Amino acid sequence: MPPRVRSALSAVLIALACLLAPLGALSAWATYGLGDSERYEATMAPLAADDDVRDAIAAGVTEDILREVHVRPRLQGPVNHFVRDAVRSFTETEAYRTAWEAANLAAHDAVMRALREDREGAVTVDLAPVTERVKRRLADDHMPLADRIPVEHAEITVLEAEDLARLRKGFHVLEVAGFWLPSASVVFAATGIVIAVRRRRAVLATGLGTAVGAALLGVAITVGRKLTLADLPPDVSRTAAGAVYDALTETLRFVSWLLLALGLTVSLAAALTRAYTRRRRPSETPRPAPAEPPTHVGA
Repeated sequence: MPPRVRSALSAVLIALACLLAPLGALSAWATYGLGDSERYEATMAPLAADDDVRDAIAAGVTEDILREVHVRPRLQGPVNHFVRDAVRSFTETEAYRTAWEAANLAAHDAVMRALREDREGAVTVDLAPVTERVKRRLADDHMPLADRIPVEHAEITVLEAEDLARLRKGFHVLEVAGFWLPSASVVFAATGIVIAVRRRRAVLATGLGTAVGAALLGVAITVGRKLTLADLPPDVSRTAAGAVYDALTETLRFVSWLLLALGLTVSLAAALTRAYTRRRRPSETPRPAPAEPPTHVGA
């Protein structure tokens, strides 16, 4: 293969590898991070103790309770304060953490099942199993009248029907890309370096390209956070939603920083070895042997 063709092909492969690296990280995160029930549960569990999330839940539950209970106007303020304090205190109990984990796991299982199957209609979650777990927890804590808590089948919608088809197609693409994009990125990078005419320069370009792609991925995460919070309804807490977004994207942010550090390390190592090799070459060049003086032969 002519050197020009090798250099051009190497550049194309390295550019593709650097482009696919952040896309592969994003796909793998969506498939193996959000799609796995155990990882999702481990990610969401610490949010039960987050102050912003607990405040948002207390505000929402208080609003729902007062919507069903009719109170005189002059008593609305004290009753609202009392109910909110009571709900806020409940968020510090083990029963609340049980309800939080059960509700999140039920919602995640329902959404994943709908995305992987071909059924139509809105995705709903039955709250009866959640209520049953909370009731059992309160009974174990010897709470009075816990056994009288009614367990009713109440369904809530977590995903509308019109959004399901679009999300299902995107999820199927991510499931395939979550494995093949990272693999293709590694193969393209290795092939581009092997066929390069100047391999140290190819390694340097691969490291810098990976670092740039990782930086762009970090910027995309930040921009996505702002856009997500900006599109929320006015009655949704921005701070609580931000805490959830940060928890879900924590692994992706770590991967972006890891790729950035890896790319910079590889490029720095390539640059140092290249400079060392250039400096060493002149000293290794053999000096010419001194000319022997002419020999005079007497007549």
